[in-house]
Amino acid sequence: MSGLQETPAAQRLHIALYGRRNAGKSSLINALTGQEIALVSPVAGTTADPVKKAMELHPIGPVLFIDTAGYDDEGELGKLRVAATEKTLQRADVALLVLEGAPTEEDLRWAEQLKEQKTPFLVVQTKADLQAPAPLPEDLQSKAVTVSAATGAGIEALRTALAAIVPENFGQMDLTGRLCAPGDTVVLVMPQDIQAPKGRLILPQVQTIRHLLDKKCIPVCCTADGLEGVLSALSAPPRLIITDSQCFPLVAAKKPEESLLTSFSILMAASKGDIDAFARGAEAIGRLTERSRVLIAEACTHAPLEEDIGRVKIPALLRKRTGPGLTVDVVAGSDFPADLTPYDLVIHCGGCMFNRAYVLRRLESAQRQGVPMTNYGVAIAYLTGILSQVSW
Repeated sequence: MSGLQETPAAQRLHIALYGRRNAGKSSLINALTGQEIALVSPVAGTTADPVKKAMELHPIGPVLFIDTAGYDDEGELGKLRVAATEKTLQRADVALLVLEGAPTEEDLRWAEQLKEQKTPFLVVQTKADLQAPAPLPEDLQSKAVTVSAATGAGIEALRTALAAIVPENFGQMDLTGRLCAPGDTVVLVMPQDIQAPKGRLILPQVQTIRHLLDKKCIPVCCTADGLEGVLSALSAPPRLIITDSQCFPLVAAKKPEESLLTSFSILMAASKGDIDAFARGAEAIGRLTERSRVLIAEACTHAPLEEDIGRVKIPALLRKRTGPGLTVDVVAGSDFPADLTPYDLVIHCGGCMFNRAYVLRRLESAQRQGVPMTNYGVAIAYLTGILSQVSW
């Protein structure tokens, strides 16, 4: 199946497996999927870095397994592997804590971490064909499933239990919510600049078009310079206009009064995070000075471009407001500081490459530390003075 036909990773249920080395994590993935998709070896530490594998898992649907290195790994290299394993905690929608034999203090510590961050999880006691399941603490007993990857015993029960802990309404987020309804005309303003891959559309545009088609709306696409022509060609003003954030001022000036206005970034933020929290976070822009420090966080790990929105355009808008001395740091991909207290504001991208759990955990980290966090689209709307005109 080609990548264009597959469910994007960000829309799959992320299932992370944790456990000691040789606890049977990779064997369990193979047994759950009925395929040899994870490397299995009797040598401890075979899984060195987190390995992601997209699959269809009955009865759940599209999932992304994250097979991690054993958290009991040793040595300097082992510490790096454990650190990489810990990073995956932020991405997990649900987790499987895989135990062989009696739980160790380290096993119980990881169970506590999962409980603290409110990740639904099961305790999977493996190798039932070789040994009886060990006693578990009372608070873990209701989460336990006993399996044998070798014989298949308990695997069907595990699939059923796993489906039962999937967060309610997972994957059913309505991207446009109440902004439009079946039969409504929606105009999408999509500038094809240097950031748009040649011959293709960027992921938020593709996801939004597909969503509108599924919702039985009538999507009409144009570039920024074609907006006036599209509006004049329509028999009535569109219910909604969705624009690239960079075109906010231009589109806001041209949109009919009856039409609602939003951006791809804001739609992503509303579906992946907490849009009201991002709107409150944008108010911190008004308090920034040249002595302030801002963190810009991108989900993508692309090479910087001349017109890059996160590295060039947003910093320029901020410095135009505060003065040239403003400090702006940029992180990308899974890089995100544990300590956010040096910053006066975090501005996150739309998060189209991340699952909802990952974005929300970053937001929760900022909130715990008292650091406001907003989103690209919301920040640009604030900086251009049109946030009050934007809908979500």
